[in-house]
Amino acid sequence: MKISRRIPFKILSALIILTALSIRFFCANRFYAGRSGIPMPPACTAAEIICYLLIVYINFFPTFKIKKTSTARNKILEDGIALLQIFLATTAAELVYCAATLFTGLSSGGGIGFNHPLVWLRHLSLVFLVEFVLFWNGILRLYFTSVQLGVKWRVIGALCGMVPLVHLYVLYRIIRITENEVVYENEKFLLNRVRAENQECRTHYPILLVHGVFFRDFRFFNYWGRIPAELKRNGALLYYGNQQSAASVACCGEELTLRIRQIVKESGCEKVNIIAHSKGGLDSRHAISVCGAAPYVASLTTINTPHRGCIFADYLLEHISDAICEKVASKYNAALSLLGDSNPDFMEAVHDLTASCCRKLNTLMPDDAQVYYQSVGTKMNRAQSGRFPLNMSYPMVKHFDGANDGLVSVDSMKWGSNFICLTVPEGRGISHGDMIDLNRENIKGFDVREFYVDLVKDLKKRGL
Repeated sequence: MKISRRIPFKILSALIILTALSIRFFCANRFYAGRSGIPMPPACTAAEIICYLLIVYINFFPTFKIKKTSTARNKILEDGIALLQIFLATTAAELVYCAATLFTGLSSGGGIGFNHPLVWLRHLSLVFLVEFVLFWNGILRLYFTSVQLGVKWRVIGALCGMVPLVHLYVLYRIIRITENEVVYENEKFLLNRVRAENQECRTHYPILLVHGVFFRDFRFFNYWGRIPAELKRNGALLYYGNQQSAASVACCGEELTLRIRQIVKESGCEKVNIIAHSKGGLDSRHAISVCGAAPYVASLTTINTPHRGCIFADYLLEHISDAICEKVASKYNAALSLLGDSNPDFMEAVHDLTASCCRKLNTLMPDDAQVYYQSVGTKMNRAQSGRFPLNMSYPMVKHFDGANDGLVSVDSMKWGSNFICLTVPEGRGISHGDMIDLNRENIKGFDVREFYVDLVKDLKKRGL
């Protein structure tokens, strides 16, 4: 569903500011044009007050909508963009106006339109104050509410803010990025509002989201980004795996089995549909095949899971000294123990991701006939497509394993009766982190939230 860009109220706001400043300049001229002792006419005083009130109003309400079309955060972001656009338009107009009045005044010796030097200086000061407030009001709204700016453009904006000409280009890019974000989120909001009653993601069995290695299901930072909220808006009932961030597949499989039994017992749902990312897919398969969770699992959808391991992981372990491995492992285990892991084991987790270990695991974890298995995989198109550290690992994985998502090869991701391979034909491709919305980035040509909605809708159609 698409929405068209409307004619913005901010155009009127810019005209109001320019009119207000012009009236203020005219009133000041009227005052200085008379002889000393002649008071300011009441009409001029009233006009000034109205000008100031209008400028204050615009700083609070730069855009105007009768009908709500998005969230409060998106509305603040949209208002911030409007303020910056008003700032650019009025600054350009006022600079031309001030330059023209200065030139006229100098050439006429202080004649019509420039009766006193203080008029021009005070007007210039007022213009600076108005534009200063508009700019910071707008930029702070963007910095505090935008998701798509990320750290990169926030830092660039801060560093280039005082560089002539460059700062205009940077401001233009920031406005464009956030404008696209507003339109995108408004479309998403309207789409969800239209289909809310359909409960398209209300599956027969609830969804269990299982995280990958080196992450946990934190309360205030969701491993799955904006995906869970999107699924819930469309009727999904969600649970989380809550297994340790780094442990062997066997250990995590046992934890997941206990978690599944707990969900079934407390909710009475009988079974769950598992959607598992990365190593979480191996953990889930172990729970189903070895730990007795099969009767409580309706389906398993693995996302970018290394079912056949990673050859490059074998290579790394062969060429990195045991001393370095132990040092890294001890620091990681100590840190994650503080964050909630009961018995983290960094090296066991890494070993279980190697190709050699996965070959052994696959013999121990045959598919269960009661469970529907499917898998999803993605690939990046170039190293620069991924953020650190995926941009560093991509060339190595490509050398050893072929086409990959920055960590896992496409061939290794295939499992079950159905395999979906995703990419963006032109541009960056889709990385390992993109599939869990790690960076909360809107990728051109791929809507990760909508993909998961469609994925869960398909489970619903299958009666799961």
